[in-house]
Parts: sequence; C-alpha cells; structure tokens
Amino acid sequence: MNKKLAAALSGGAVLVLALSGCSDDEGNKVDDWAKTFCDQAKPQIQKRADAHQIIISTAADSKPAEIQAADSKAFQDIADADRAMAKAVESAGAPPVENGEKVQQDAIKELNATALAYEGLKKQVDALDPTNQQKFADGLQGVADGLTKIEKMDQNALSKLEEGELGQAMAKQPGCQKPTASTPPKAGGSASPKPGSTASGSADKGSDSSDSPDSSEPKGKASTKPAKKTSSAKTEE
Repeated sequence: MNKKLAAALSGGAVLVLALSGCSDDEGNKVDDWAKTFCDQAKPQIQKRADAHQIIISTAADSKPAEIQAADSKAFQDIADADRAMAKAVESAGAPPVENGEKVQQDAIKELNATALAYEGLKKQVDALDPTNQQKFADGLQGVADGLTKIEKMDQNALSKLEEGELGQAMAKQPGCQKPTASTPPKAGGSASPKPGSTASGSADKGSDSSDSPDSSEPKGKASTKPAKKTSSAKTEE
C-alpha cells in the first residue's frame, strides 16, 4: 500500500551533491566554508536518510494505520531536517564563490520551501482514513503524486552549492558523505537494493530516477542520499 511512496522516493526526494573541478588557489576558503556547513548538516543528512528508510520499510506488509504513522513521522522529520539545513547554510555565511550571497540565499529559500511542502504532505497523510483500505490506498496515491512534485524542489534546493569547486570541497567533508540509514528494513519487506545504483533503484514501474544523475556514485562523493535502497513491496489489499 505504501508502494507508490517508495517508488517516488526511488526517483528522488533526496539531495545529491554533484562534483566538478576545484581550483587550488581558492581551495582553502572554500574548504573552510564546506567544513562549517557539512559539520552542521551531517545530523540532518542522516535524519533524512533514516526518514526515507522508514517509508520504504513500511512499504512491505504494514497495516494502513502503521503506514500512516510512519509516513507522517517521516515527512515531518524530513521537513525538520530541511529547515535545519537551511539554518546551516545561513550560519555558514555566503560561500566564497562567484555570486556566493545569491547562492546562499537561494539555497535557504528553497530548503525552507521544501520543508513546508513536506509538512503539507504530512497533513495530507494525517487526514487519511486508515479504517477504509480502498480509500486509504487512493489517498496514498495522491500523497505519492505530491511527493513526486516535491522531488524537483528537493533537487533544486542545493543545486548551486553542488556545483564546481564548492561541490568538490563538500565532497571532502565527512559530514557531507553519503549516509547509511540507521533504520533497518522491516522484517518480511524487500531489502535488496537495485543493482547499478546505491540509492535510486526503481521501486515501481511508474517511478523515475530524475534526481539520480550518478547511477554509480564514486567513493567519497558528497551526498545526502541513503547508502542503500530497498525496493517497494506489494500493495496491501
């Protein structure tokens, strides 16, 4: 029954810090900024990874009420993490790159907007009636559709920070390394990640991997993407 949400997550709703070249001349200041941000962002990156795993884990054989509670908590956790990451960007100051102040302000604005959007999904989930499985499943489809739209917001939230020398510097920081979800897959659920991708395997025929330009991420790449991805399970009828 949580199949569509897991599918949507397999296409995105996570941030990936992409890399390109880094100038040695500017490296020190950029590295300092990256350390300041990544040190503060690390627990939020982990919190997001754990929340995504909760949604995926409940896609197995959970009852509607369990799915509702899990998804509601996960959406709120992601919203809280995004809002905290916006504060981390603000606290770190404008990055020492071209148009750094605009890059900073855009990231703050988009992270806060994404947080609000996830809180909207939480309210949508909370309003579902878990006592009517068919209506609950239909409502959950609407939530999954909303999650697909939020994916694009999530992808844009830190896109400028991920570019060029700044992305390279962030990749060096432990706090911005790809996290491993600390929430174990639910017993009886599907726990096998898709081959060829650490966290973006298709969980449903309707999913895409729009947020995953790096289907095979190199070691050391900065990322807020969970290290392992479980595919969705059958929809509970």
